[in-house]
Amino acid sequence: MHVLTVFSHPQRKSFPGAVLDAFVEGVVQAGHTAEVADLLAEGFDPRFTAEDHAHFWGGPRPAEAAREQARVDAADAIVLVFLVYWWSFPALLKGWVDRVFTTGWAYSLDAKSNSRGHLSGTPVMLIGVGGTRQATYDKYGYEDAMRTQIEVGIFNFCGMTDVETHLLLDVDGDANAERRAGYLVDARALGAGLVAPERISKGVQHGPKRVQHDAVRLSA
Repeated sequence: MHVLTVFSHPQRKSFPGAVLDAFVEGVVQAGHTAEVADLLAEGFDPRFTAEDHAHFWGGPRPAEAAREQARVDAADAIVLVFLVYWWSFPALLKGWVDRVFTTGWAYSLDAKSNSRGHLSGTPVMLIGVGGTRQATYDKYGYEDAMRTQIEVGIFNFCGMTDVETHLLLDVDGDANAERRAGYLVDARALGAGLVAPERISKGVQHGPKRVQHDAVRLSA
């Protein structure tokens, strides 16, 4: 199994970087391969340009988007490791999604604007690192909002129904050193678990009036 891990953080030598390393270690130690797309180090341009806009309306696909799409096509699973900014992706990672998950490749729309996702069958794992406490997420519904926006609004829309989100929260300061150490153990286990033969598909299941999430969150 080949895992593409997309990383978005301004400092590679950071706690989110350590989470990335632990996750990849779990994949590799289980006998599988992992490719890391460090968006900042690779100089990915997150700006949705006139060329991207023209492609949306039927023009040629920008070369940078096509290159990233080829990496996704070659992967058996996609993992995004990021620092939570304003209860969502940081701009660099959001720009990667904006430019890469394009019409005609990730999804299509018919004449009546009915959508069809084209990326079914590829598991997606989101690992978000945040400084805020779980109690704050619970109080304001931030976690549910993130799942709706990202799991449903992006990946389910593109046909990717096997999606799970793990938020590693309350990580800042010396007082949380033990928590951070535990999260690295969790990240390594997430890597091994994603490629495990016995893994059970997770994701979002739609009912007529509700969305049910059955992804399991690790310790928070």
